[in-house]
Amino acid sequence: MIDNNIPYKIYLTEEEMPTSWMNLRAFMKDKPAPLLNPTTLEPMTLEEMSEVFCYELAKQELDDETKYIPIPDAIRDFYKMYRPSPLVRAYCLEKKLGTPAKIYYKFEGNNTSGSHKLNSAIAQAYYAKEQGLKGVTTETGAGQWGTALSMACSYFDLDCQVYMVKGSYEQKPHRREVMRTYGANVTPSPSMTTEVGRKINAKFPGNTGSLGCAISEAVERASTLDGYRYVLGSVLNQVLLHQSVIGLESKIAMDKYGVKPDIVIGCAGGGSNLGGLITPFMVEKIEGRLDCRFIAVEPKSCPSLTRGVYAYDYCDTGMVCPIAKMATLGNGFMPPSNHAGGLRYHGMTPTLSELHHQGLMEATSVEQTEVFRAAEYFARIEGILPAPESSHAIKVAIDEAIKCKETGEEKTILFGLTGTGYFDMYAYEKYHNGTMADYIPTDDDLAKGFATIPHISLNEGLVDRV
Repeated sequence: MIDNNIPYKIYLTEEEMPTSWMNLRAFMKDKPAPLLNPTTLEPMTLEEMSEVFCYELAKQELDDETKYIPIPDAIRDFYKMYRPSPLVRAYCLEKKLGTPAKIYYKFEGNNTSGSHKLNSAIAQAYYAKEQGLKGVTTETGAGQWGTALSMACSYFDLDCQVYMVKGSYEQKPHRREVMRTYGANVTPSPSMTTEVGRKINAKFPGNTGSLGCAISEAVERASTLDGYRYVLGSVLNQVLLHQSVIGLESKIAMDKYGVKPDIVIGCAGGGSNLGGLITPFMVEKIEGRLDCRFIAVEPKSCPSLTRGVYAYDYCDTGMVCPIAKMATLGNGFMPPSNHAGGLRYHGMTPTLSELHHQGLMEATSVEQTEVFRAAEYFARIEGILPAPESSHAIKVAIDEAIKCKETGEEKTILFGLTGTGYFDMYAYEKYHNGTMADYIPTDDDLAKGFATIPHISLNEGLVDRV
């Protein structure tokens, strides 16, 4: 039944948009472990970080004390082209399920990139331009991040070089062409254009790539070009910081109507959208002001939180990036070519990994065909064709709503609808034709990845190999 006090879509005014990003790490009592230099195994310094990242982004990455970081006016003005994004009450889905649960979703697909990735892309491009750089390099999985970054770089007149996971590059030619339309150079990864790409191809002939591979290539490429820096769309704290606009807008909208979530759900690959969505609500939980469950949903084919280990590991397959303590399957884990390219990363952002380790966040994994079944169901009822990544959250949101039907509990569920699936029709075709397969790595498969994790620990502030 429709609640006359709460509309289908809750829109904020431009004046209600957040003026600052919220730094989740600054509110955590036990902070994530520091990033380590892959050569010295010492905590990364600002000088070292700024050799890879833009200077201001490196500062944001290492900042675990500043709770609120002002959003520059130029970024906020760009946000106004597509933000605030709507918080939608899924009345039709509730009715179809016959559930007493109240379901809300934050829809981030109402921009040309089709996803939440633009929130951080425009910020990173802005800081690159402010630093006087010529361009940036990056990786992309499903293509949302590469698309968003190409748009942002075009806006600030920066060169953009993208290494796209080969499996997605081949499955999504239209996504690739959108990037090229905005001026980006797109290369399938692993490629033969970098030393690390050639090594990976030799070791894993015929592989379809991974985010870890593409990251290595993008970092190497940036290091060989004068006036370039590497930027990324997930995993690190700077990205979660920028994505906090998702959660901040959600909280402002829910507060307008006196609504508090009982369950917050998001898909999890590297962790950017989930981290951004949960930030203000997790802060309330940490401070004892909100009793809420947080659920990270990942694919069974790449289960870093649900089957990985919490350890220091390289963030990339080529082992050239900083080492992070995170839930990981091992930097050498080569994920299968599933149809949620944005969730094919061997690790999870250190921030979410630490929250999961502390028991403040749950994690679950789902099979590919279940995800597409939920996606189709949602599309037919709510009228939005969701991205495969987003559909992981949809699947578990539906499951939780059905549990409420069985128990009679009137819980409020919030999930992130991170983007649209119009460039994913190849995957939808495979599902409809019955040719989509589910893959779950065996313990032996995972063991091969775990064997590549370096044996590193922090001992009273000092880094040791163990």
